[in-house]
Amino acid sequence: MPAYAGAMRWDALFEDMEAQLASERLLELESEISERARVEIAGIEVSDRLRGAVGLTIDVMLRSGRVASGALSHVGSEWLVLNEGRHQWFVPGAAVLTYQGLGRQVTVGRSKIPQRLGMASAFRMLARDRAELAVYLLAGTSEGPAMRGVIDRVGKDHFDLAIVMPGEVRRSGNVLSVATVPFQSLAALRSLRGEDR
Repeated sequence: MPAYAGAMRWDALFEDMEAQLASERLLELESEISERARVEIAGIEVSDRLRGAVGLTIDVMLRSGRVASGALSHVGSEWLVLNEGRHQWFVPGAAVLTYQGLGRQVTVGRSKIPQRLGMASAFRMLARDRAELAVYLLAGTSEGPAMRGVIDRVGKDHFDLAIVMPGEVRRSGNVLSVATVPFQSLAALRSLRGEDR
């Protein structure tokens, strides 16, 4: 047997060993990448996914059975806002069963300001606006009627809704009654603008 034949066998043997080591390194790298991805995904909160979906049109299934749809425009610490044509939905996070259409984009919150804007802060802004709202409760049906009115006062865990006739401005003489709504019973608020209420 020529001397070079043994060298060729050794070359093939070493090349095979190098290929096996490279393959093992590749598997280890892929395993490490997969593990890092799992750890990274495990740290993602739904609020990070929601911030990543701002501008997208999503469907939000509420615990009441109602579906609120629209372009996601704002994400607070405990709530979100959807733009539906001329109307807007304010949805507490605790009232949501599922989100559809979020995509995979993630935006981790860097600013502490949106995290401090809880439900009471948002309701106080709506009370200052004096806009007529439709208030949907968790105990309501998916197509049932909503209470309509203007947020009057906001406490730590509730708000008072001055119920007025549709289209009426909130004045003391126009208030039919006042309903106190605990935050925990709220499914959603919907702005009432224009003729298509």
